[in-house]
Amino acid sequence: MSATGHTISGSAATAAGRAVGSWRPSSRPAVHRHQQTVCMASGAASSGSGAGEAAAAAAAPADLAAWDAARLAADAQAMAAMAAQSESESSMEEAAPEAAPPGAWKWAIRKQIWDMMEEHDLADFPRPVHHRIPSFKGAAEAAATLAALPEFQAAQVVKVNPDTPQKSGKALVFACAGKGLACAAGTVRYAVLSSGKTLVTPQPRLRTGFFSRLHRDGIPAQALQEACTSAGVVKYGVPLSLDDKIKVDLIVVGSVAVDPETGCRLGKGEGFAELEYGIMRWMGAIDENTLVVTTVRDEQLLPGGSIPAARMLPHDVPVDIICTPTQVIRIKSPGIRKPPGILWERLSPQKLAQIRILQQLKKRIVEEQGFPLPTGPDEVLPPLAQRGQRKGSGGRGRGSGGGGRGGGRGRGAGRSDGRRTGQRSDGRRTGQRSGGRQQQQGRGQAGQ
Repeated sequence: MSATGHTISGSAATAAGRAVGSWRPSSRPAVHRHQQTVCMASGAASSGSGAGEAAAAAAAPADLAAWDAARLAADAQAMAAMAAQSESESSMEEAAPEAAPPGAWKWAIRKQIWDMMEEHDLADFPRPVHHRIPSFKGAAEAAATLAALPEFQAAQVVKVNPDTPQKSGKALVFACAGKGLACAAGTVRYAVLSSGKTLVTPQPRLRTGFFSRLHRDGIPAQALQEACTSAGVVKYGVPLSLDDKIKVDLIVVGSVAVDPETGCRLGKGEGFAELEYGIMRWMGAIDENTLVVTTVRDEQLLPGGSIPAARMLPHDVPVDIICTPTQVIRIKSPGIRKPPGILWERLSPQKLAQIRILQQLKKRIVEEQGFPLPTGPDEVLPPLAQRGQRKGSGGRGRGSGGGGRGGGRGRGAGRSDGRRTGQRSDGRRTGQRSGGRQQQQGRGQAGQ
């Protein structure tokens, strides 16, 4: 029996634990124009599937194979940068914890899970799992567990992360055996599309754009599995802009490790799940009642308290529900709150320069409110993956692992009024609220 009162299978008895959290505020920015008109509340494109297919076709690159090859090469470089950073920050944490970046302690937990999954052959392709959200064996069964949730069945629009265990298009029909499901929910994205829901998913690492919307009405029936892949999203998805009206009913994230008692979750260390969450909060697409769910293998569940809530960072996003191949865990006593948006005072200029959609968003907020947003501390980042070869690992790379630069040099981190976080006086949430945990200083936002 688990600490949360759920029965755990024998194979999970050696698992490291479980996870979750809650809280978020809502608000809508003014909408000035729409590049794509999307009726997300009903889960379908208001312009019809024909228009959706046309928009997707117009946005897709001419050579998808070349695009996917470039994506994989960029991912490989990003992983190399993460490996260098994790080694450096782990060394700093061991030698002088007080001087290490605030999220450096997370790398030891990640490595423990990655090593364990490799040692016991618990992962599918791609291998090795280090510096990835592990593509765990049993991902299809975990997706079927999620698909059986009442919250999933009631959702019309579901945002799903771009990691392999949640996106793979391999439809494993056996995964639904005994789950009482009418459809073959191979993985999470397939479960969303095959059940007639709208899928919202980000571009990998937000490198080439923002979010895309997909619905099975705009996808040929024989291409549903292809549409679950990164190349398929580019081919069949309709790009969304910051101006699009969107309401997301459920968020699915990948995890390296989760703690079921505190709701704390660790991703692979780049912080994109947190940035995506923050952007959706600003858009008004989600609020404090929007559930966050993760799918993991039972062995990725940590004993309660293994991920200390007191050491989690203000931008960390916990989960509300955990789905494994064998069980559902609902967090009853969250250990941390969800962030209300993007913590600009923790986002370094270097990280901001790498993500175009964040640059656009910050510019818009500044123009609307008439004064500048705070800027996070400088940090030394590896070059953006697609811009050429990596120079110098340094160890303070991509701002991952809750990292960023230590030492309290953060610009704008010490202001205590609403302006430091970009909150408008009329109550519209344009960036962040001030106060509480969001006031911590001098560390770059990043790290899942």
